[in-house]
Parts: sequence; structure tokens; C-alpha cells
Amino acid sequence: MIKDAFYQPGQPAPKLGVSPLSWVNEVLQHLGADTSAQQCLEEAALAGYQGVELSRIFPREPGALRALLAQHKLHLVSGWHDGFLTERSVQQELEAVHHHATLLQENGAQVMVYGECGWMTANALDVPLAQRRLLPEDQVQGYAERLSAFAEALYQQYGLRLAYHHHLMMVAETLPEIRALLATCAPSVGLLLDTGHATAAGFTYTQLIDEFADRICHIHLKDVRLDRLQQVRQSGMTFNEAVLAGMFTVPGDGGIDYRPLAQFITRSGYQGWLVVEAEQDPAKAPPLATVTRAQRYVAEHILPAAQ
Repeated sequence: MIKDAFYQPGQPAPKLGVSPLSWVNEVLQHLGADTSAQQCLEEAALAGYQGVELSRIFPREPGALRALLAQHKLHLVSGWHDGFLTERSVQQELEAVHHHATLLQENGAQVMVYGECGWMTANALDVPLAQRRLLPEDQVQGYAERLSAFAEALYQQYGLRLAYHHHLMMVAETLPEIRALLATCAPSVGLLLDTGHATAAGFTYTQLIDEFADRICHIHLKDVRLDRLQQVRQSGMTFNEAVLAGMFTVPGDGGIDYRPLAQFITRSGYQGWLVVEAEQDPAKAPPLATVTRAQRYVAEHILPAAQ
């Protein structure tokens, strides 16, 4: 049985981390191609963050990563796993995740971000957003059962809560898709609340809070430039083109209202991580200045309500 360590009323404010996506892109590898792990971590610490999520530029050996993070007095928040439970068995997924989950476990992470990469059209991030491949309704039940069993095993074997990432171009993008999936999943499946992906998918993140507050175990603070979002949808851009066009940005630089999130943190006693995340071109949005501005925004507009 999964114990809920993410809601502890009366405890200190949640911890604030930052995603290395402000320095380097995981898919568009020319963005930040010359950035070192040392630069990323040094600047994350300098900007006032307590932790970082995993990045392709970080070591994948547990001891080496632990030593590098310790140099900068940073925690490992979490790390994204490319999941394929739409196609794999639970056992196959457990075998695929072992090294990654061990890395997270041995570096003190409590959650693992799960992104469903199965059932996507070929080169999904380079086809128009409107051409997403949809998971048939008659496959949702079986998928949810495998996801639930995997999440339970992940916790039992590694002590990691699965944080399911609703995401553009993946099988759970829209609010009805998220509802249909979570309605069938066991409580072992937690939810990553991503403010940016909710907005870009056409619904407000507050709807996720209203309906799934007890599942939220990880939060990504991603903002959206609403004029760019409109341009992306009207012109039929791809996900990667939307990133390059600057659709996503850090909290405070876009059009998302974060007051309801601050209220949720206060009411719920949420004790997981808040992670500033923005997929941007670091040549256009210099990372240190950008994440420093975001840290100040969160400290002023989101965290005070939880103090």
C-alpha cells in the first residue's frame, strides 16, 4: 500500500526545484548543446533552487550523480521515464525502468515522472498537434490496469511514487482522456500537475485540482504565452515548432493565473516538489536570468500562501 507523503498539513512550505530544460532540451539537442552539467547545477543553485530534475547531461551512475549534486548542495527531485505500457507488459516495463529507478532511489528522489511514449504516431513531436494518435476507448481499461500494477511495483521495489504526466501528443492530453484513465487506475497512480500542458491542451489546471487533488504528487510550473499558443493552434504547428516559437515559458512570463495553485497548496498541505520548467531556446532566454526571475516570482506569488 502506498503511503501518502505529499500531504502533511501544518508542515513547512513545499520545496522548489528547477528543470534543466531551461539550459538544455532533451529532444531538440541543438538547444544548449554546449552546456555542461556543472554550469546548469551552479546556476540552479545560484538562482536559489533546492533541487533539479534529471537531465541527459547528468551522470547516470548513482554515486557520480550524488557527488555532483552534493557539490552544489542540490537534491535530485525526480526524473522522466519513457513508458510504453500501452505496448509492454508490466514485467517488461519493470525491466526497462530498473536502472533509471535505481538512480532515482539512490539519490533520494520520492517520485518518478512517467510519460507514456507508446501509441504515439511516428516522430510525434514533429507532426501537427492536431494529428495526435488517439488511444481507442476499448484499450483504456487494460492500459490502466497495467499502469496501476506497475505503479504499485515501482513503490514496493524502489520507494518511488509514480507521477503520471499528462502531456501534449501523448495518450492523456485532454481533460476527458485524463478523467477516463484515472477513473480506472488504482490509487497507486499519482498525477503530475503540469500547468502549461493543461493550458496548451485547452483546459485549466484548476480542473485537475478540483477533480484529482488527492492524486497530485508532483507539480510542474510551466507558463504559456497565450498569443503564441493561439498562433500554434491556428497555423498547425508541431510540438517542437511550438517550443521553438516560444509557446512555453517560466511562471510569471505567460498568461497563467497561479493564485488558485497557491490556494491549493495552502488548503491541502502539499509537501511535494514544485518544479519551474520551461522548454525554451537558451540563446533567446538566457538560463540564469530566466530561472532567477522565475524563482523570485514563485517566492512572491505562490509560496507565501503556503507559509
